Amino acid sequence: MKIQLSDHFTYKKLLRFVLPSVVMMIFTSIYGVIDGLFVSNFVGKTPFAALNLIMPFLMMMAALGFMIGTGGSAIVAITLGEGDKERANRYFSMLVYVTLAAGLVLTVLGVAALRPIAAAMGAEGEMLENCVLYGRIILFALAPFMLQNVFQSFFVTAEKPKLGLAMTVAAGLTNIVLDYVFIVPLGWGLAGAALATALSQVVGGVAPLLYFARKNDSLLRLTRASFEGRILIKACTNGSSELMTNISMSLVNILYNFQLMSVAGEDGVAAYGVIMYVNFIFAAMFLGYAIGSAPVISYHYGAANHAELKNLFRKSLTIVALAAFTLTIVAEALAAPLATVFVGYDAGLMELTRHGFRLYALSFLMNGFNIFGSAFFTALGDGLVSALISFLRTLLFQVAAVLLLPLVFGVDGIWLAIVAAELLALLVTAWFLVRKRTKYHYA
Repeated sequence: MKIQLSDHFTYKKLLRFVLPSVVMMIFTSIYGVIDGLFVSNFVGKTPFAALNLIMPFLMMMAALGFMIGTGGSAIVAITLGEGDKERANRYFSMLVYVTLAAGLVLTVLGVAALRPIAAAMGAEGEMLENCVLYGRIILFALAPFMLQNVFQSFFVTAEKPKLGLAMTVAAGLTNIVLDYVFIVPLGWGLAGAALATALSQVVGGVAPLLYFARKNDSLLRLTRASFEGRILIKACTNGSSELMTNISMSLVNILYNFQLMSVAGEDGVAAYGVIMYVNFIFAAMFLGYAIGSAPVISYHYGAANHAELKNLFRKSLTIVALAAFTLTIVAEALAAPLATVFVGYDAGLMELTRHGFRLYALSFLMNGFNIFGSAFFTALGDGLVSALISFLRTLLFQVAAVLLLPLVFGVDGIWLAIVAAELLALLVTAWFLVRKRTKYHYA
């Protein structure tokens, strides 16, 4: 039976509805993971470190897609909840067209800035050339990747989360297969890894574009749309937390790499890269739940259905708590095997990675609540609170922690910086959830 945004959600129905989004985000996170796995094992440690060094800049360039997708989908879902489907489709179409245009502009700017950015982050010689090679190929698929990020949210709003999952799985499998073909039999090295990812992003961005451009049985379809600056600003403001999260994470990753380069050298950057790959997959589960549940929350908020809003809020906190506890245990247990898979060829690097991940994984106890809290306020249209949570969590607290803790704990302070930041952010998130409960009627 088809699940609709207007339904009453039991635990079973809520999990069924968000599951495609969770799996979708896991497959999205696989892009970098698969590249890293093949590059580390078949190309070499220096290209692997170069990939990890330039990746934060590439993700920063794509962050606009996350902002428009999350902020815009909330506006569209609220409009659908108000009963105006035609207006919702106009908003949806305009936001997609703006994303495509912005992606093309950012591609040109990114290619021009790539070499000086990589050099400023400490890359030189072979590592610098590897950064430029990988980055340029990825940037040529920036517009499709931004569209893929937008459609991840809108597929859920369109009541088609399973189709969104299918599109993302197709893109993920494209990446996996082409990584193997380009790197192992053909021997194209780092360029092959970048080309495989770029082509998979084209699949993930263009296929949904074609679906929504034709007549379909979802709630959304691309139509003629005029530019509506007020709606674009509202979408950007509402989704600013997601933009802040992605930009902040990229800046913080650059800072982490800088600190590790000075304390542990190239091995430190490589170890952090492995930890980030695994972190992407674990965090993707919380992000997927946030993306999958947000349109439902927006819909019932727009429909002024306070009883269902309270139901969704209570159930979401319970699900996040159980997931946080489970994922932390799993992460601690898998630290050694995962380090072996990525860098088993180097005993010292493998031990550094295993030890660092066991400390880093403690953050999984808290980050799910912070991710959900930020997304929850975005879904309610309160972009300011959402952005503040994200800013403190992903930038201010982490920058302070990664600069101060190594002075006391050495390299362990770098791994524990995320734990301290998430703990502080959890206190902020809890404070806002308590303070805003009467305004939005969710508790």
